Amino acid sequence: MRDNYYTLKSFGTDEIIISKSRFIAHCGRAETEEEAITFINKIKKEHHSATHNCSAYLIGEHDQIQKANDDGEPSGTAGVPMLEVLKKQQLKDTVVVVTRYFGGIKLGAGGLVRAYGKSTTVGIEAATVVERRLHSLMKVSVSYTWLGKVENAIRNSSYILDNIEYTDDVDFYTFVPKEEVDDFTNWMIEMTNGQCKTNCEKQEFLEFDMR
Repeated sequence: MRDNYYTLKSFGTDEIIISKSRFIAHCGRAETEEEAITFINKIKKEHHSATHNCSAYLIGEHDQIQKANDDGEPSGTAGVPMLEVLKKQQLKDTVVVVTRYFGGIKLGAGGLVRAYGKSTTVGIEAATVVERRLHSLMKVSVSYTWLGKVENAIRNSSYILDNIEYTDDVDFYTFVPKEEVDDFTNWMIEMTNGQCKTNCEKQEFLEFDMR
């Protein structure tokens, strides 16, 4: 299972004009091929009068699913350059459609490659790249004697305090990067002189903007 990877925060779109042709990029997250196809078909329906709706997507931990479609542009001049941008930015589970409204001036193969690549890049910027990092939600139970010290320490650390529950003991629920769980546990044990109980409640991804 992957621990950290890059993907898009949400849907994003942006437009550039090159030699009177409009290139509109639509970028989003797709965690299955079905989601990617649904995304592409939605854009095609919205821009059914466009000259081309070219697409590309990368899905899976190891990019097991890769597709590129030139939608009538000369072979290799649209979908593949778009896919290469996704790979270069190390994006996962990402789909992009670039809609072109032809402006009457032919760009040539090289010009098309550059145009579709640039359009994909500005679309990605509009959607915002995030890093998804796998975290463990650690439950730390201590007596009320340690409440102030433990709370202050966690709040002043790089760890993310999610919640505190006050029952017979005090339970701190803290998100800890997966690779730092042992360090966090040892830190809690040392701080409380061994008077704490720790447990991993679950694992989940947290997202951090890369801007």
